[in-house]
Amino acid sequence: MSKLIIFALAAILCIHEIYGITIISKAQWGGKAPKSRTNANKNLGYVVIHHSAGAYCSTMDACKTQMRNMQAYHMNDLGWADIGYNFGIGADGNIYEGRGFGLVGAHATNWNSKALGIMFIGNYNNNKPTAAQVSKAKELIAYGVSQGYLSSNYVLYGHRQVGSTECPGTNLYNEIKKWPKWKA
Repeated sequence: MSKLIIFALAAILCIHEIYGITIISKAQWGGKAPKSRTNANKNLGYVVIHHSAGAYCSTMDACKTQMRNMQAYHMNDLGWADIGYNFGIGADGNIYEGRGFGLVGAHATNWNSKALGIMFIGNYNNNKPTAAQVSKAKELIAYGVSQGYLSSNYVLYGHRQVGSTECPGTNLYNEIKKWPKWKA
């Protein structure tokens, strides 16, 4: 079997690795192409943590469904260009590509152009983030810093700190307050 065929099979069968870390690509979760894109500046100074406030997912299939549902709501009901978040993290322990790195999100009014938006799938007033979710969020942020998407001096906020909302839910908010870059 030729190396090209082996490579093609490996690409089809494996979870897609982008950005140097394993992320379920938008194509893999069945996302639509965005209506438009706006490039973000490098070295963003902020990370804003969100929850979807919707259904919790603990399997890849359920998380893919939730990502499609959120994208449909954001695009069809709210009229946005794409799903609002840059990334989503499921209780299945996977990172899901939203808008991705290098693009302006639609997740926190007046903060979109200066912050990366990371959303935990589910309602974290009801659920607690898993150790895998916390680990993946930190891994994603560290990668963003290493690649120059985020400043090494970034500040981490929960959505409720930059907008009038309960987001990211009390349980997730209490978790991120323990992270070293969180600021009151």
